[in-house]
Amino acid sequence: STSSLSSTILEYRKIHGRTYHAYSSPSTTSTEYWAPNDDNANEQLDINHHLLSLLLDNKLFLAPIDKERGMIHNALDVGTGTGIWAMDFADEFPEAVVTGLDISPIQPTWVPPNVRFVMDDVNDTWTYPDAMFDYIHVRYMTGCVKDWVKMYKEAYRCLKPGGWIEHMDCSVGLWCDDGSIPEGSVFDDWVEMFKKAGPIMGQSFFVIEEDAFVKKMEQAGFTGIKTKVLKMPVGAWPRDAKLKEIGAMNLFAMHRDVEAFALYVTTTVLKWDIVEAQVFLTRIRSELKNKAYHGH
Repeated sequence: STSSLSSTILEYRKIHGRTYHAYSSPSTTSTEYWAPNDDNANEQLDINHHLLSLLLDNKLFLAPIDKERGMIHNALDVGTGTGIWAMDFADEFPEAVVTGLDISPIQPTWVPPNVRFVMDDVNDTWTYPDAMFDYIHVRYMTGCVKDWVKMYKEAYRCLKPGGWIEHMDCSVGLWCDDGSIPEGSVFDDWVEMFKKAGPIMGQSFFVIEEDAFVKKMEQAGFTGIKTKVLKMPVGAWPRDAKLKEIGAMNLFAMHRDVEAFALYVTTTVLKWDIVEAQVFLTRIRSELKNKAYHGH
């Protein structure tokens, strides 16, 4: 069952000038999520959606969904954010009902008639009945899930037989294939920051590096698992025209609000002083602009 939002949900927490969700899970005293939900952060989400659309050649998904058979009747978008993917998917599948799930009510009110947004925490037991969805979409949930196997089991239970789950996530580190980013750079400190914060928060930021997708999906019961690794450049260094455009836009997005990724983690989780955190972010911004680095 669903109910309308209480006014307290809109009373966002304010931390060092940024706003964060006010949602509390029914099963816990609070729901911890590291990203802000203010205008800057939401614009970042929409830019990331555009970047992924370019990277995927304007596809919203890679699962082998047969549109001709009209096999999508119910779809779930886990961690819907601004709802932009859910709305695009609803336009592509007008016969389907698309549910977007998130802990912040940052989605627009004017949406396609076949879209609805629900506030919930995916770490809880899902309230959806068995075999409800034909397709479940999960994107950018790094550092958000305390027990991936439990979440995948809930998705497995809620998928119809023959349905698909698709999970796309990103590495928290900046890597290169040609050794252009030297060892001991500030990006090593960036990765170390998330390594320290994860155990404190009770959730990992390293779903890519730890191969959490495949191993934990298998533990949840999924079969026929396929993986696809994509490299998203940071900076306009690639020769390929499409990747050059993606890299330039990705660098712009990261530079404009890298604070959104690290402010909560450094000050609230790791207890850094705000000045120390801002100095660290200044170093990150400076190194991001280094044209000698061929990072992704």
